[in-house]
Amino acid sequence: MRVLVTGGAGYIGSITVKQLIKEGHEVVVFDSLKCGFKENVTECPLVVGDLLSPEEIKNGLDQYTFDAVIHFAAYLQVGESMQNPYKYFQNNLIGGLNLLEYMKERKVPYIVFSSTSAIFGTPEELPVKEDQEKRPESVYGESKAMFERMLHWYDEIFGIKSICLRYFNAAGAAIDGSLGEAHNPETHIIPVAISCALENKSFSLFGNDYPTEDGTCVRDYIHVEDLAEAHILALKYAEEYKKSDIFNLGVGRGYSNKEVVDMVKKVSGVDFPVEIKERRSGDAAIVYADNEKSQNILGFHPQYSDLETIVTTAWNWHKSKKAHE
Repeated sequence: MRVLVTGGAGYIGSITVKQLIKEGHEVVVFDSLKCGFKENVTECPLVVGDLLSPEEIKNGLDQYTFDAVIHFAAYLQVGESMQNPYKYFQNNLIGGLNLLEYMKERKVPYIVFSSTSAIFGTPEELPVKEDQEKRPESVYGESKAMFERMLHWYDEIFGIKSICLRYFNAAGAAIDGSLGEAHNPETHIIPVAISCALENKSFSLFGNDYPTEDGTCVRDYIHVEDLAEAHILALKYAEEYKKSDIFNLGVGRGYSNKEVVDMVKKVSGVDFPVEIKERRSGDAAIVYADNEKSQNILGFHPQYSDLETIVTTAWNWHKSKKAHE
């Protein structure tokens, strides 16, 4: 397929692009480079442009034709979304709307959307199923839930079929060490703990009094290469069945924050200090996915999402990156 990947210079996007090309798809990346990195895109055309500008979309992409879109481009910091809601609603909704209008005009029939488990908020039941009530607790989560509704109506009215993939916690780095996670600021627990190991700094653990086995939060981590594969399976599903659908992407079990920190210490060989801090508001005790639907319908079976593989790939990438700074 000829695939447009928005946000393809970012973390998950660039690793998905690499897998798409490996499997024989033609890819064009559209990225503003506000969060992505030019050097992440080496094997296909990179069009630098902003989805907030219909002119930049048209001028950059009209020379190509596409069979499908994979839409990663979005702001994703939960905390920042609560401080600057305008930025998140503008970018994640208006940018996405401009993309849908372009797809409508160019008659691109399929879109795979990078959604999030944050649309559920604190889950009422575990594991989290696709049809659980959506109660986002951040502007970030709300923006993703709202765009899912936009996709519904663009299917109803214009027949654009969408596959929404709700990630739980994306983690790890490319198995070959070529690509990894680089957010600024970094808020995700694994890269933050790795930076503490690399610099022998103190790690802040938020809350050890949750109703879990070791008192720390439990989350469902999924390796970024497994996520990338899920997008390719979603493309195949959309093309074959020509219908919209929604899937939770997790591994169906969780690891606690303490387990994550202990694994970073084991893999790095660095026993960095850990400070226990107060709980952060809005952090649910336990969140993990019901992934039966993605397994049964997409044929999605994660290969690399055990905690040791996730942390080892991330450690190798961050260590190599620091060595070249």
